[in-house]
Amino acid sequence: MSYDEELADRIREELADEPDLVERKMFGGVAFLLGGHMTVVASSEGGMMARVGVEVADDLIEETDAEQVVMKDRPMSGWLRIPTASLDGSELQTWIDRAVAFTSQLPPKT
Repeated sequence: MSYDEELADRIREELADEPDLVERKMFGGVAFLLGGHMTVVASSEGGMMARVGVEVADDLIEETDAEQVVMKDRPMSGWLRIPTASLDGSELQTWIDRAVAFTSQLPPKT
C-alpha cells in the first residue's frame, strides 16, 4: 500500500511556514522532519503517524482514535497512528500542532 498523497499534501500545506522543514520518503510513506526530527508521517499503512512524546501518548490513546505505532512488532514509544477518518477539518492541524510542540523541544540534529 502506498501512502495517501492527498493527506501528504494537506500535511505539507499545514507545515509550509516551518523554516527548517525537510521531507523524506521513508518506510513506504513520506516523513516530515523539523530540526532533523521526524515529526509527522503520511504512512503507507494508512493515516498519519505523529510524534507526541511518551508523556501524553497514553492519554491521547484513551481520549482519541489514535493507537500506538508498532513497527516490526516493536511499539514505538511516543508515536501515535491517527486514522485518516479522524483527520477531518481542524483535527489534522491539532495533531500536527501536538507533534510540532513536542519535536520543537528536542535539540536540533546536525
